[in-house]
Amino acid sequence: METSDDRKDVILVVDDDEDIARFVEFNLRLQGFEVILAADGQEALELIERERPDLAVVDLMMPRVDGLELTRRLRADPMTAALPVIMLTAKGMTQDKVNGLNAGADDYLVKPFDNAELVARVSSTLRRNKEFREVSPLTGLPGNSRIRREIADRVRGGADYAVGYIDIDRFKSVNDRYGFVRGDGFITALARSLHRAVVAVALPPAFLGHVGGDDFVFVCTPDQVRPLTLRVSSDFEKAADALYDPTDRERGYVELKDRRGNIRRAALVTLSIGVAISDADKRITDPLEAMTVASEMKTVAKSQPGSYVAVDRRRGVADPGHRHVK
Repeated sequence: METSDDRKDVILVVDDDEDIARFVEFNLRLQGFEVILAADGQEALELIERERPDLAVVDLMMPRVDGLELTRRLRADPMTAALPVIMLTAKGMTQDKVNGLNAGADDYLVKPFDNAELVARVSSTLRRNKEFREVSPLTGLPGNSRIRREIADRVRGGADYAVGYIDIDRFKSVNDRYGFVRGDGFITALARSLHRAVVAVALPPAFLGHVGGDDFVFVCTPDQVRPLTLRVSSDFEKAADALYDPTDRERGYVELKDRRGNIRRAALVTLSIGVAISDADKRITDPLEAMTVASEMKTVAKSQPGSYVAVDRRRGVADPGHRHVK
């Protein structure tokens, strides 16, 4: 069972019954999964931090940290909150199933179970989880794995391409001033501005992805970078202005209190855009490298005032980048 990155899915099996753990391990390995074992919830937490599995099969009854407590801890930690969990419960114990699902388990298996049911539930839970992660619920745009696939497809196609990494400058000031609901409005405004910019640059179609929060990625041809970024910068700043309270918009900043009660001013939001270009001068064949270079250039853009686009200068011809001016 391969992931989109040509890496085997890693399944963590957590059970203090060694016979059951080995049965699950054997049958999952037959299906092409990588399997790691933990004897209880405490050992599982240590393994998860180190190995980052794709799914956990967790027995309900275990010493030290049991399955319910393990699942609750996973859901409470942002780094593991999305890890899919299948709970192993005793036959006929309906309340165990309810408790497991209430704790945050994605599915359950009733012991004793056969190999076919085990594989089916693991495969379907992985598939559902990946499909959910593929699309941002806020913007409807695809996420990281789909972004990497898009870049990999461009690499295989052999044509020149560009990867842009974009985020909102001083986005935290919006959340601090107005709250997360209004903050989400700025994120969706950027998504809409990106959509309009992609339509404006026409064919070949550019790709949009949402990394998370206020971070977005676009993949396009090198010639499309300038018109796309100029359009999205102009469009977004107009949309963002409308989201501010009139007083803040007119004076050009928001006032925020720090922890000591001091008032500080934060300018209105703009965009920082970093671009990596793969062409005859510099071929980038690794999607992660393309993302990394674009992210590094976004950091360069952050050092400039206003909405700014910084293009990778390690190519054969330097590009000083460009600033959008209202």
